[in-house]
Amino acid sequence: MIGAIEILIILVIIGIIYSKDVVDKTWRKRPDEGVVESFAVDVKDYYKENPKRLVFAIIGTVATLMFVITLFWWLWTRTDFKQMLGLE
Repeated sequence: MIGAIEILIILVIIGIIYSKDVVDKTWRKRPDEGVVESFAVDVKDYYKENPKRLVFAIIGTVATLMFVITLFWWLWTRTDFKQMLGLE
């Protein structure tokens, strides 16, 4: 019988194998440019297609980041998280 860990390992291996092809097809990265240069060109193209969509993506990213920071602050101050990590 296959356990959950074995299935997870198989999924991770398949993800590693196929993720490179997906990223290369999605972001149109050329071999002579760095990651930041490629990302900048993609963001510029994304903005030209629909500026409102890019603004919503930025707002969503900032809101998600604020939520995660607030959640971490709450865990740090209101729970025994520090004690679980051995910092107290």
